Amino acid sequence: MAPGLLWFCNWSTLLVCAALKLPQISALLAARSARGLSLPSLLLELAGFLVFLRYQCYYEYPLLTYLEYPILIIQDVILLLCVFHFKGTVYRAAPYLALFVTSWFVITLQKWIIDLAMNFCTLISAASKFAQLQSLWKTQDSGAVSALTWSLASYTCATRIVTTLMTTSDLTIFIRFVVMLVLNLWVTATVLRYRNTVLKAE
Repeated sequence: MAPGLLWFCNWSTLLVCAALKLPQISALLAARSARGLSLPSLLLELAGFLVFLRYQCYYEYPLLTYLEYPILIIQDVILLLCVFHFKGTVYRAAPYLALFVTSWFVITLQKWIIDLAMNFCTLISAASKFAQLQSLWKTQDSGAVSALTWSLASYTCATRIVTTLMTTSDLTIFIRFVVMLVLNLWVTATVLRYRNTVLKAE
């Protein structure tokens, strides 16, 4: 039972993550606007993904427990470029991308740096969710925000809680996924709430 569950959780997470940001990218392109999407949220999420991936690589955890992160990072970079494009400031993406690439190498110079970065990773990722919530609360319009993307993100957090318990038992990673699950569900509920509000108003 346990090997089958682990196999299912790992592979279903990879499949979901292969398409995780596609509904969001599609909604953004269809709306031709970044309305309702928080740029700070996206930047913080990308930073959290990079730190998390680097931590997993540094400690040589099993590849299947984090293989979705390169996929998510690529999708986030595409989403980031789309947001900058629709805001008319594509050139402003360059400093952020340079900072992310530099950080990739700096955080593994010393073990204490990567450990500290991973401890802050949960706070960074939580801040990204709160930035998105704040944007939704402020505009009271889910606009181009995809509820499907946030629902799928909730699913992947739930499966990663299982895989973490079954493989590495790393408490820092476990806590991160529990916090992210709760916050992803909260964002999903908020997106649906404001989508229903807009539909009723029409």
